[in-house]
Amino acid sequence: MTSNTAQQDAAVADKSILANSAYADGRHLAARQSIYRWQQPQYDLPGIVVEELAATSGIVLDVGCGNGKFVSRLHKDRPDLQAVGMDISAGILADVEKPVLVSDAQALPFADNSVDAVLALHMLYHVGDIVATIKELARILRPGGVLIASTNSDIDKRELDQLWSKAAGDVLGIPEGGPARVSLSSRFSLEKACGYLGTAFKDIRVRELPGTIEITDPAPIAAHLASYEAWADECGVPFRETVSRAAEVAAGAIASNGSFKITCLGGILMCRL
Repeated sequence: MTSNTAQQDAAVADKSILANSAYADGRHLAARQSIYRWQQPQYDLPGIVVEELAATSGIVLDVGCGNGKFVSRLHKDRPDLQAVGMDISAGILADVEKPVLVSDAQALPFADNSVDAVLALHMLYHVGDIVATIKELARILRPGGVLIASTNSDIDKRELDQLWSKAAGDVLGIPEGGPARVSLSSRFSLEKACGYLGTAFKDIRVRELPGTIEITDPAPIAAHLASYEAWADECGVPFRETVSRAAEVAAGAIASNGSFKITCLGGILMCRL
C-alpha cells in the first residue's frame, strides 16, 4: 500500500467527493469489490459478520453501509435484528434495503447507549477525525454492545501499487516510476487500527484475512484501478491514460507468466467497551 500525501489524505476524507463522486452510486465500489472474486481463499465477509453477531439482539447500525451487501445479509439471515443502513451519500442508498438514513458518521443521530451493534466496515479511513468518530460510535453503543470494523493492511495489494507506479512512469516518461496511486486504507490501516480503536474500546480482537488474487484477464485490474476516478486530481498523472497503460502492462505480465498475482491482507476487528 502506498503512503498518501497530506493532500491525498484530505481528499480521501472529503465529504463532497465521497457523497457526490466516489459513492454517488454503487458503480465504483462494486468495481473494487469485484476483484475479490478471484481471491483464494474466499472469505464470506457478510457471513463472518453474521457469525460475530450471533449473541446480539436489537438494533444493528451499519455506518457507511455503501451498496448494502452487509445490510442485505443481515435482513436475510437475522430478520430478528433491526438492521439499519447509514451512509453520507443518498445516491448509494437508493437500492439498499430499508430502513436507511443519510448521515455523517461523525455526528450520529442516535441517543447514548441506544444501539446494540455498530458496523464500520472499510469506512473509517474516510472520516475527517478518526478518533472522534470512534468515540461517537462508542457513545451510541449499549453496555455489552460490539463494534465490528474492517480495513486493509499497509502491504495489501502492493502489486497494484507497483503496477500503477510503472504505468504512471511510462505515461510521464519517468523510467524509475511515476507518482504513487491514492490509498484509501492508509489513514486507518490494519496496522494502525488497534491504536485508534483503543482510544474508546478496551477489548479488541483482530481476525486477519490473507489471500492471493490470481487473474488471467487485465480487465478486472483496470476496472479496479479506474474505480479511484473520484481522486484522479490527486494522482499527479493523466488518470485514464495511466489506467490504460496499466492494463497493457498487466496484459504483458499475464502473457509472460500466465497470470497476474496480487497479495491481499485485510482484517476484521471486533471491539467491546
